[in-house]
Amino acid sequence: MKYISTIFSVLALLLIIVLFFLFFNHTKQIERISVATEKQSASTFRIAYFELDSLEAHYEYFKDGENQLKTKESVMNSELSSMQSKFQKKVAEWQQKGSSMTQAENQQAQQEYASMEQNFQARKQSLTDELAKAQGEIMTDIKRKIEIFLKDYNGQRNYAFIFAYDQSSFIYYRDSAYNITNDLINGLNAQYKKKN
Repeated sequence: MKYISTIFSVLALLLIIVLFFLFFNHTKQIERISVATEKQSASTFRIAYFELDSLEAHYEYFKDGENQLKTKESVMNSELSSMQSKFQKKVAEWQQKGSSMTQAENQQAQQEYASMEQNFQARKQSLTDELAKAQGEIMTDIKRKIEIFLKDYNGQRNYAFIFAYDQSSFIYYRDSAYNITNDLINGLNAQYKKKN
């Protein structure tokens, strides 16, 4: 009887040793697997960037859009300038009449002045809104074209992220090996030339 309890104690001790061995051997295998997985995912995680100011300077569609906006702004300024000169001409006429105007003519001039001022401000606001809308549409279209191109471009390269870099970015270091600006400009310009 004495030996049975000793045998069970030795067996229990052996089982505990085997369990410890299996447990620690298993955790080492898990660690090796997780390290290998991390190394594999780190090697496949790639990031690229393009320089936004270079894109703006060399992408033909961007330049054409900018020229359209400048033309639209010039037409707007011309119209507003014309309205303002008519307005000033009318004010000069009223000032020339000056004291020879009757009270009724004076009140009519003030009403006309207020109406002209209101029309000028309304037209100025309307033209400014049109210009802002046109600018927003062009920028949205450019962004969409960049996204479509990069989706196709990235199909072969498997970048996890592609960032736009400009001077206000929070990127403090960039390796030029991951700069895809020239590929982006050349590809977008080629697509733009095909459509024109």
